[in-house]
Amino acid sequence: MPENPINPNTPNPKTSAERWKQRATAAPQRKSSYKTTSQIPLEPLYTADHVSHLDYQRDLGMPGEYPYLRGVHPSGYRGRLWTMRMFAGFGLPEETNARFKFLLDSGQTGLSVAFDLPTLYGYDTDDPPAAGD
Repeated sequence: MPENPINPNTPNPKTSAERWKQRATAAPQRKSSYKTTSQIPLEPLYTADHVSHLDYQRDLGMPGEYPYLRGVHPSGYRGRLWTMRMFAGFGLPEETNARFKFLLDSGQTGLSVAFDLPTLYGYDTDDPPAAGD
């Protein structure tokens, strides 16, 4: 095996993912580990080895096809750019509806409703955990 550029005394790992991991772990890290907001640990790199148990067509599918894990457009964003969305949601329902209609009439192609923070987290706005928000 060729020399390892990080440590010439050890051989290069067998796969490019192993070479990458060796280089990445040798580099300084901001944190010792990373997790999702649901506290699920995240690997520094996901490769085909992480999904080898999946049936590619059934579980991942092709872009633009069920189960849409690779996007809703067959050509990805090569044929159509992602939708730039305006956050709009304020005041009374009638005011929000009027704002949505104005944005759509002005050429907006997608809307996202910005709820208040307690609602985003699934709280009733009068629940004690929502106090202050």
